[in-house]
Amino acid sequence: MELLSASEDLWKNQEQARDLLRRKSSREEALSRFSKAEKEFSDLQDLLQLAEIENDGSLTTEIEGHIRKFHEYMKIYQLECFFSAEADHSSCYLEIHAGAGGTEAQDWAQMLLRMYLRWSEKHGYSTEMLEESAGEEAGIKSSTLKIDGAKAYGWLKGEAGIHRLVRISPFDSNARRHTSFASVGAYPVADDSINIEINEGDLRIDTYRSSGAGGQHVNKTESAIRITHLPTGVVVQCQTDRSQHRNRAIAFDMLKSRLYELELRKKEEKLNSIAKDEIGWGRQIRSYVMQPYQMVKDLRTGCENGNVLAVLDGDIDEFLQTSLSARVHSGGDT
Repeated sequence: MELLSASEDLWKNQEQARDLLRRKSSREEALSRFSKAEKEFSDLQDLLQLAEIENDGSLTTEIEGHIRKFHEYMKIYQLECFFSAEADHSSCYLEIHAGAGGTEAQDWAQMLLRMYLRWSEKHGYSTEMLEESAGEEAGIKSSTLKIDGAKAYGWLKGEAGIHRLVRISPFDSNARRHTSFASVGAYPVADDSINIEINEGDLRIDTYRSSGAGGQHVNKTESAIRITHLPTGVVVQCQTDRSQHRNRAIAFDMLKSRLYELELRKKEEKLNSIAKDEIGWGRQIRSYVMQPYQMVKDLRTGCENGNVLAVLDGDIDEFLQTSLSARVHSGGDT
């Protein structure tokens, strides 16, 4: 790959060149991570031998701390080695929709959006808000977030499903306990190497005014784009840019990714998409209880965490790792 990428004829075929450079970058990352793990392991062995020779208890204690960090690194590294599905290394589109329940559900949807934004920030992923529909009083009705970075989809695809919140409502003057639902959808960002044919005759394209906090542009021009793919019923929308042409291009990329994800799921015989009017009981993947006790529980793996506020602040790695590990050991899609 090094020889091919240094060739003078590299860019005669731009599609092949991009594919080569992408695969080369992926291999370089894999080799780099392996070399890092190998060196860290070797260094720890040398330090342990030194501690034994010098009978140094303080050095041994220091090494134990390094071993714990190395163990955490290797646990994640091991799981990522199972990212063998076609799109696992891709960036990710994340969609959040509030369920029935008005303001309660819309506030919960916004809390989930913040959770994923905080998780992305902690892991060095860049994010872009492509579409957001605000609630009447608080929260959001829906949002589409692009999380850009290697393996984002591999980590987040297990988040697709219904998330349930139980809490004392801040919107209820009688301080009663409410149950709210929101759905999360995850699909990979399709790159240029993936050929998805879209027939223009299969599309309905609508323009509408952007919604948001206001300003000179918002709500004054019909720059937002909504595209409906009639054969599948897939709907994508974008209002991130002032330019209608830019929003249209982004929406087409999103549609391409959605159709790509549908094909992947058909191949895996796991096409179980969630209809928006079914956001409620029976399809939950995770429950977040704030009253009468504090607990977040994944209903698929049994993983639990009593620090609800930390989870809602983006500390969801335990759930992502447990979900991925369960898929691996069950012989699932990874």
